[in-house]
Amino acid sequence: MSIRPYLFFDGRCEEAILFYEQAAGAERLTLMRYDEAPDPVPPEMLPAIGGRAVLHAAIRIRGAELLMSDGGGCGAPLRGHEGFSLSLAATDAGDARRLFDALSDGGEVQTPLGPTFFSPAFGMLKDRFGVPWMVLVPG
Repeated sequence: MSIRPYLFFDGRCEEAILFYEQAAGAERLTLMRYDEAPDPVPPEMLPAIGGRAVLHAAIRIRGAELLMSDGGGCGAPLRGHEGFSLSLAATDAGDARRLFDALSDGGEVQTPLGPTFFSPAFGMLKDRFGVPWMVLVPG
């Protein structure tokens, strides 16, 4: 059994996939657009960007799968990514620095990357899509 977070990007999902491929070495597993769905999508569930929006996508980052979409499925505006953080384990301090710098590009550093009592390198950020991340070298 595994937990696979499902993130919603309100029209920026494909941009997020490309960003995570470059910043974190993500591997694209699947991508289906609304206009490729086997059954018609009710108009009220279609994101504002239309049928080419991403209905469902999956990527893998260092063995963990993230599921993604442009819409939340209920037709209501999305309110951002709150109440959680994705934790990304780096192999060493140099790897942590590269990941932290790449993911924080265009985003917001919340805790600068540095040594702590539990890790030789730990930092927190929100990426350009508002997704919160903790990058660390396991202690």
